[in-house]
Order: sequence, then C-alpha cells, then structure tokens
Amino acid sequence: MLKMFLKVAHEVWPMIFIFTVIIVTIRITYLILNRQKLVLYKELTTFCFIIYILLLYYIVTFQDNNYGVNNFIPFKEIFRYKINSSLFFKNVVGNIFLFIPFGIFVTNYVKNKTILPTLFISCLISCSIEFAQSAIGRTLDIDDVILNTIGGIIGYLIYKFVAKSAVHLPKFMKQQIFLDILSLILILVIIYLAFKYEFWRIIL
Repeated sequence: MLKMFLKVAHEVWPMIFIFTVIIVTIRITYLILNRQKLVLYKELTTFCFIIYILLLYYIVTFQDNNYGVNNFIPFKEIFRYKINSSLFFKNVVGNIFLFIPFGIFVTNYVKNKTILPTLFISCLISCSIEFAQSAIGRTLDIDDVILNTIGGIIGYLIYKFVAKSAVHLPKFMKQQIFLDILSLILILVIIYLAFKYEFWRIIL
C-alpha cells in the first residue's frame, strides 16, 4: 500500500508541489496578518490530511480502471479471491489500508468518543467514491464500501489506542514545543528522502 502511495506521489508530484505552495503561502499569510500563533504540529496534521485526500482522489479516479459489472451483493467479490493471491492483497487488503489514514484523520478532527461518527463518515465517503466511479464509467462495488469502512474503523481504533497510550508519556513530550520540534524533524526527513530518492521522478 505504501508503495502504491509512493508511486502515485511520483506521478502527481507537480500537483502536490503546487498545492503545497498555495496552501503554505495562504496559511502563513493568514497567520501573520491576523497575528495568530503558529502551532506547527497541528498545521502539519492538516497539511498531511489535504495531501492524503489529493492522493486518494487520484487513486480512486485514475488508477487501476475497472470497467466490469456493478456488484450489489455483499462479500461476493471479497470471497472470489484466494487469500494468498496478489489480487486479494491488492483489492481486499488494499481497500482496507486505503481508508485507515482516513479513519485516523476523521477521528482526530471530529474528536468523537464513540466509533459511530467515524463509521458513518467513512461509509458515506466510500459510497460517494463508488457513485462517482460509476458515473465516469467504472464499476460500483458494495464490497469496496465494506472494506473502506472497515479501514476507517481500524483507523479509529489506532487513533484511540495512540491517544490512550499518550496519557502515560512524560509531561515534556506533551508540550507544544516538543511536538513542534518533532514535526520539524519529520518535515526535514521527508525533504531529505524526497531529494535522495528523487520523488519527482516517475517509478519505472
């Protein structure tokens, strides 16, 4: 799944670059003009969510086009693949992993105490994706909705587990300065990897 995201990032790096410049420029200008405090780790979280949505949009609309028959029978396509086959990992496991980040981001922004909001939003967005795919000539598959929703639920559970574990962290690790420094290090690591492995080139 990570390889697929990296491949897509290679293919759409101009879009990511332009959006990054637009978002960062407008946001920094807003903070300066309105004298708002910069909370780096929160800004980075929002930025990552936007980039994730852009990559998700590209994956579900331009990658792996399927022009077969619509499937409205739950689990029909899921049980069609052998568990150890490449198609199972691509179409079943892949659809689950695709929405795990979505579940994490949604739970972070909504701050829901129960799983229902994340479940509902994940299901709604997945249904919207399937509807859009059918409108552009691709197939609508109820199994994709089920798998995406499961991914959203897993994302919710991961977020709650991390949030619960964070309570036991040392006090200094919860302070904004520590989180900002950690975020800055993450940005520098990403930039370093981008130049080292030339993320702007398409994977052959």
